[in-house]
Amino acid sequence: MEHAQEALFRPVRAGNAFEETVERLMQAIKLGVVAPGERLPAERELATKLGVSRVTLREAIRTLQENGFVESRRGRYGGTFVNLELPRGSAVTEFGDIRDALTLRKVLETGAAECAAGRTLGPTERRGLRSRLAECSEASLEDYRRKDSRLHLAIAEATGSASLTAAVAESRMRVNELLDGIPLLEPNLAHSNDQHAHIIASILDGDPVAARQAMAEHLDGTAALLRGFLT
Repeated sequence: MEHAQEALFRPVRAGNAFEETVERLMQAIKLGVVAPGERLPAERELATKLGVSRVTLREAIRTLQENGFVESRRGRYGGTFVNLELPRGSAVTEFGDIRDALTLRKVLETGAAECAAGRTLGPTERRGLRSRLAECSEASLEDYRRKDSRLHLAIAEATGSASLTAAVAESRMRVNELLDGIPLLEPNLAHSNDQHAHIIASILDGDPVAARQAMAEHLDGTAALLRGFLT
């Protein structure tokens, strides 16, 4: 399995380092590259291969541990081991369904961010975007996905297109069904809030290119987690 490990444990992109690290580890486990009962590569080695800090790697491993995929053992023969019994994934999420939903979302929401940034927004629209951003950044875990949805819909509304807003709302319903199948991860939520702030700042600054790029990077992080947990 050495070649498979090399393929999976390759450097991740800096923009979504935590999310992509979780995805790579989940792929290695689900594909049997690191089989049940086997140990993951040593922390220093794995962090080097993935091109991430050891802090990021530890957060990713802790996420897998909290969700029943690995366990950490201390001592001379310690390390992080894949559990003999793994949690079962959601039955509603075949890879084709996920890919279709995420492709549609990316096309719609990157376009919405670009379009919103290209408009001259009035004071009410600008206040609305700032308000939704503040709501999301201050949301509890229980309310996070609802406030997150409201922020993304506010960006669509800022395009001035009712049809696009309706399409984003319908797409978001599909994505939320997928998101309900994975855990809320605090490192990801903190990262998402930073990305949200960048998206809104780009829109309010009237920078369509930056808004589109920031939204694309944000959606890629969510997509990495969904692929990791659900496929």
